[in-house]
Amino acid sequence: MVKKAVLTIGLLVLSNAFMTLAWYGHLKFKEMNWFNNLGLVGVIFISWGIALFEYSLQVPANRIGFSENGGPFNLWQLKVIQEVITLTVFAVFAIVFFKSEPLRVNHLIGFVFLVLAVYFIFKK
Repeated sequence: MVKKAVLTIGLLVLSNAFMTLAWYGHLKFKEMNWFNNLGLVGVIFISWGIALFEYSLQVPANRIGFSENGGPFNLWQLKVIQEVITLTVFAVFAIVFFKSEPLRVNHLIGFVFLVLAVYFIFKK
């Protein structure tokens, strides 16, 4: 079970890296000359292409981790794990690539509440 839990979380981290890049990367790509020539439809197709990798990792992660498929997590747990990973990956992405968007105390407080959500979702 530990192996499936680690694999599930690892795949979710990777999938969220692609998801964050697909959803928010285009906001930074505009600094590249070739990207400025693309219209909105072109940007959407690039984001879809990146999101394909997200789905290719996220779907197996949920199948492997789901308790009814022999994994260690129920549906509620998978969702809360996903949300915490999403915000963690996003925070790293925002700090590294969008230096003009600082991490503030209220962001950290919100994150603490999400970690508490994980605690309560996993509590039996």
